[in-house]
Amino acid sequence: MPLAKYLGHSCVELFEGNQKLIVDPFLTGNEQAAAKHTEVDTGYILVSHGHGDHIGDAIAIAKRTGATIIGTFELTNLCAKKGVDIHPMHIGGAHDFDFGRVKLTIAHHGGGYGDDASIYTGPPVGFLIEIGGKTVYHAGDTGLFYDMKLIGEMNEIDLAFLPIGDNFTMGLDDAVKAVEFLQPKRVVPIHFNTFPVIKASPQAFAEKVKYAQVVILEPGNSIEI
Repeated sequence: MPLAKYLGHSCVELFEGNQKLIVDPFLTGNEQAAAKHTEVDTGYILVSHGHGDHIGDAIAIAKRTGATIIGTFELTNLCAKKGVDIHPMHIGGAHDFDFGRVKLTIAHHGGGYGDDASIYTGPPVGFLIEIGGKTVYHAGDTGLFYDMKLIGEMNEIDLAFLPIGDNFTMGLDDAVKAVEFLQPKRVVPIHFNTFPVIKASPQAFAEKVKYAQVVILEPGNSIEI
């Protein structure tokens, strides 16, 4: 049975047997983080966009472990210039890996690298990840969009990770509507309370959701997918 471990903010690890991958490894500088980047052992790193609280420690982890960074063509090629292995993809495209399958979805946000996010890294994305016969949807940073309904219709989502922190992403009510569109079996709220400007109540989110089981994970806790 594959497992998902929440490390804080938007960072999630997925495990199935010896297969390991991590999404948006923002650990250094993240007071929520349940691990240090030096403790991460993974074969693949999925990065949704170039903002520092998502690309985070991806390059450092990739250099140390030899992991492959998966993301958009623009973002992964920037990473390749840092001397790491990459697998470039783009929105709507899918690829089979040894752990399963990844498909990139749209996300409504920005995409830039560096202190002022001025280096273009392509559009932001979300991920549909198949691992151990289960499907995980990690929305990345995004506002609500109607194609979430299409994503839900075309995929039987076992577990969804959705931002709820508002200001930069969906807030509570929009995230609740996203659950209605996606129809996942279970949903974990992410991207909240890391900074004061994205303060939100996961309990309030759970009370509003009618279409899925909400699982509130403290950083460091895991769930079967």
